[in-house]
Amino acid sequence: MAQAPHIFTSARTQLDQLALGQVSAAELLEEHIERSGAVNPAINAVVRTNLEEARGRALELDRLLASGIPAGPLHGLPIPVKDSVNTAGIETTVGTRALRGWVPARDATTIARLKAAGAIVLGKTNIHELSFGWTSNNLEFGAVRNPYDPSRIPGGSSGGTAAAVAARMAPLGVAEDTQGSIRVPAALCGITGFRPTTGRYPTDGTAPITALFDQIGPHARCVADLALFDTVVSGEGAPIEPATLSGLRIGIDRNFFFAGIDAEVAALVEAALARLAAAGAVIVEVPVPGLGRVVSVAMAIQVHDVVPALERYLADSGAPVDFEAMFAGVSADVADVFAQVALRGAPAAIAEDVYAAARDTARPALQQAMADWFADHRIDAMLLPATMVAATPIGDEGNVDIGGTAVPFATAIARNITPGSTLGLPGLVLPCGLTAGGLPVAIELDGPAGGDRRLLAIGLAVEKVLGPLPPPAHRG
Repeated sequence: MAQAPHIFTSARTQLDQLALGQVSAAELLEEHIERSGAVNPAINAVVRTNLEEARGRALELDRLLASGIPAGPLHGLPIPVKDSVNTAGIETTVGTRALRGWVPARDATTIARLKAAGAIVLGKTNIHELSFGWTSNNLEFGAVRNPYDPSRIPGGSSGGTAAAVAARMAPLGVAEDTQGSIRVPAALCGITGFRPTTGRYPTDGTAPITALFDQIGPHARCVADLALFDTVVSGEGAPIEPATLSGLRIGIDRNFFFAGIDAEVAALVEAALARLAAAGAVIVEVPVPGLGRVVSVAMAIQVHDVVPALERYLADSGAPVDFEAMFAGVSADVADVFAQVALRGAPAAIAEDVYAAARDTARPALQQAMADWFADHRIDAMLLPATMVAATPIGDEGNVDIGGTAVPFATAIARNITPGSTLGLPGLVLPCGLTAGGLPVAIELDGPAGGDRRLLAIGLAVEKVLGPLPPPAHRG
């Protein structure tokens, strides 16, 4: 396809062009549809669309703007939505066979807020089935492929949204994160992603794992677009200005987050740290107490909660099947995990006393220790490698070789993101370079709970220093 003049720009730029009449909502939508048609067959990011409704909404928005009444701050912006988030009028399957054909009666509240602000739902994006994994290798709908290397995973479970944004099919998309599902795909696909403090955005109408961790959030290609999403969904309308890097205190825990990571990942993250230090940031190396216990706490909670949470979601959403009927059609890879750890009576099911101790004692203690760490050391943001490795080959989910050491796949991909979501912290992923093989590497910035806007302000400043990645070579 000929390169469209608008779709390769940021969401904010596209919105400015819409407001100035340089492009209509209908024209911009068609540019995105054409782009999706050119690149989606290769990456399998979007699994369904509702183009008739989208086109009708675009024309309606154009009429509103012509009359001087824009819909809101996202007027005319096409966005894809993760297929675990309910969308009225568009099938929502949670990536599983039994929910094919089901169209929710109502939008999730976050989707309703985005649409009220003028966004147009472009389509639904492919996911790891039931959001229960980090690869987005969906056996029912096919694997999502990384735009930087289609033989590699995009990360999960929001791999489709990340791949769509990275491949320039949309500038902004809706993802969801329980244990890294916004941040891992953002990191592996070379884009930005934001997981807010748990509870900042409404999560009703979203297929859950545990309410203690679940959170909707955005994927974008720049921090300013993440901030725009935050403004719309949170209702906090004041502009976010870049923080001042001079004197900013960035905390790092080398004992936990840097241990055993791939050499190329380490080199790119260290280079990012050096550039931030040269820009005036103060790098504070101090261990965070208790991080070694986070993974066991996280697993105890989410493994215990996932089945009853899905049961409530199906009932509350008016789905045509209950959990048992849905589970009967779940692909073997995900079903096996549930059968081992999550189903009632599973061999490794979490005992109620273990769950209660994790939820009521261990997690609050770790949250307090993290809050104290930020306060006692005057840390503005914690910096860590988002993942231990770059994107791995599709289908290769055993041990990952890191410098001659066999590391479990889940550890290599998810160890570093686990503390943030388990403790409810806001987390922001930013690309920091490409490996020799052309695969993205990213840092994550975490802030104290509730410090979302401050973290986004820091992200704006850090992004200016690190800069964006070149786009994927595959451009359609």
